[in-house]
Amino acid sequence: MPQPSAQVTAAEISRIAGVTRATVSNWRRRHDDFPAPAGGNETSPLYDLETVRAWLRSRGQTSAAAPAEELRTLLRLHPAGAGPAAPLLPLVLATSRRSPHELSELADLPDADLAARADAAVADLTGTLPQTEAAPFTAADAAIVRALIHCVREEGAQAAVDVLAERELEDSASTGTYQTPDRLADLMARLLPADAARVLDPACGSGTLLAAAARHGARELYGQDALPVQAQRSAVRLLLAMPDAAVAVRAGDSLRHDAFPQPPVDAVLCNPPYGDRDWGHDELAYDPRWAYGVPPRMESELAWIQHALAHLHPGGYAVLLLPPATAARASGRRVRAELVRGGALRAVVALPSGAAAPLHIGLQLWILQTPQPDGPDRASVLFVDAGAERQQDRPRNRADSTLGSSGTRRRRDTLDWAELTDTVLAHWTAFRANPESFSDEPGIARVVPVLDLLDEVVDLTPARQVRALPAYIDPAQVARQADDHRKQLTEHANLLAETAQGTWQPTGDSPRQWRTATLSDLARGGALEILRAATDTREKTEGARWRAENTGRLVLHGTDIAEGAPASATFLDSIPLKSSPVIAEGDILVRVFTGDGGNMARLADKQDIGVLLGHDLYLLRPDPTRLDPWFLAGFVGAHDNITGASTGSTTVHLQPGRLRVPLLPLQEQRRYGEAFRRVRELRTAARQATDLASEYADLLTTGLTAGALLPPETAST
Repeated sequence: MPQPSAQVTAAEISRIAGVTRATVSNWRRRHDDFPAPAGGNETSPLYDLETVRAWLRSRGQTSAAAPAEELRTLLRLHPAGAGPAAPLLPLVLATSRRSPHELSELADLPDADLAARADAAVADLTGTLPQTEAAPFTAADAAIVRALIHCVREEGAQAAVDVLAERELEDSASTGTYQTPDRLADLMARLLPADAARVLDPACGSGTLLAAAARHGARELYGQDALPVQAQRSAVRLLLAMPDAAVAVRAGDSLRHDAFPQPPVDAVLCNPPYGDRDWGHDELAYDPRWAYGVPPRMESELAWIQHALAHLHPGGYAVLLLPPATAARASGRRVRAELVRGGALRAVVALPSGAAAPLHIGLQLWILQTPQPDGPDRASVLFVDAGAERQQDRPRNRADSTLGSSGTRRRRDTLDWAELTDTVLAHWTAFRANPESFSDEPGIARVVPVLDLLDEVVDLTPARQVRALPAYIDPAQVARQADDHRKQLTEHANLLAETAQGTWQPTGDSPRQWRTATLSDLARGGALEILRAATDTREKTEGARWRAENTGRLVLHGTDIAEGAPASATFLDSIPLKSSPVIAEGDILVRVFTGDGGNMARLADKQDIGVLLGHDLYLLRPDPTRLDPWFLAGFVGAHDNITGASTGSTTVHLQPGRLRVPLLPLQEQRRYGEAFRRVRELRTAARQATDLASEYADLLTTGLTAGALLPPETAST
């Protein structure tokens, strides 16, 4: 039976045709033969996708959608679970190994020949990827295979992988499973010893943690995931980015059906599912992995911890990302006590909220190590409360991070990943080298003897364990810090008042109506260039010379734009870049992926000039004789503009050519540009004043409650 055609909204029709939503509305009003709604309601009609595509073809309206969007649209013809999205994942790996010329020749084959070649290519990968069998491609699938080839050729294999996985995951039951951010994955990998060559992730998801391990020296990568599409996605990603590594990824439930029981590995990295109540408690009650006690039914996280330890050789390390309740729930007290008593738990690190999903919770890193028969006794555990700081000029001798502050990072605060990483690594490195000589940092890091942890609750929450005693506090130093903060706050308040000066006049009785153009139109007219880094996903040969010339150069990423931070990485070897634009004065930097909060765009400042553009950014380079950079940056970064030019559901991508800007004379552009520049200065001054005021209040509260400060005298009470 043929599958029914998908239904699309008017907005999706605009993306298919590469036109504005207003154009689609005009088609509906002006053309009697425009397809009638096939579903939805009067305010939100749905149209049959195949009927729409036939109508567009009849009018000579060829698709102008980006290759990834074209692939996403064709996938909608096949309902999840029935279409070829999963078989296409291994085809991405096969096509990535071909040159652009070979891909063009492949796409030009007749439908039946193309389907047969696709079948053969996937069959060749049997055994390389999990659950890969000969794909049942037919001539009817030729269009979607061509769309995939076009996407791989134009936007890279990883873009195609993300679109396919997004479609397959739409209806998956993946509650409690979250993707690990790249910065956090990098931190977790750096907590492992440098000689950890064989690394396992038993809940590998999209492969972020294993990719980070490979960047830091791991050469054998083992992964398993309960969702077959995630296992395939992870395998394809790793084979694309790390062609020299030994990669083995399997599909299946790691706790119930362990794919890698032997031999032991050097290290385990894992971000397991949270709150899983159906993890196999009853059927695994006598499992030999529970060396530290049978995990309670409500404590799946403790099962994952022991699963990780069971796969390590003596002395091997495991780093897991866990919810904070794991450290304190009463039901897990006995297992926690055995982990501490047996010397398996080495450190617990509390992260700031927003470091990883779920963003409203401050997650924790648990660092574990299997005991060694002849190794030293482990008489203490390191606790680091990295969530106590807001990462910006925080007083380093705070007496008690739990006093005067909830410890939760405010949403508008910027998370400084560089400082966070340095803080955690510095304390862990010092502790690992010599636990006995570790110097505590009150309110931030403390080494706690094992005997002090084995009380009735065995609470391993870092904020509780690093709380400083009044004896550590120097009243004179706290008073000096309070006075310094007061002076700085006064200066920032005056600066904020100066920045906010000015009168803003209304445009009239109604908003101004713009005549606009898309960035694609402006680029075709030569008013600007839209640039992006080029990738090399085959053998990393084409860009070898370029990479050698730029080794060590800073690279700006989308997360840097989101956080308002400078370039944070030199990961040229972690991303298969063949070439990348060098950022220059007047460039506008826009993120590729949207929908996860933070800034979307910024005008390049002094710290960006000379830096390489990351793979997850677009660069807009305007002709200054025709476009004012501040004017362009202001309109491009507007929320409504970004939303209207974005596509996707699970992973939201920006289509920069669809961004719109008003058509104004250069002199008027400069007037708007100056206004946008002032708005940015106001936003920066307000953020700095707010941060300083909050730090000042926290410091005063800490000083008063710890007995270091006296209340000021008042005229009357």
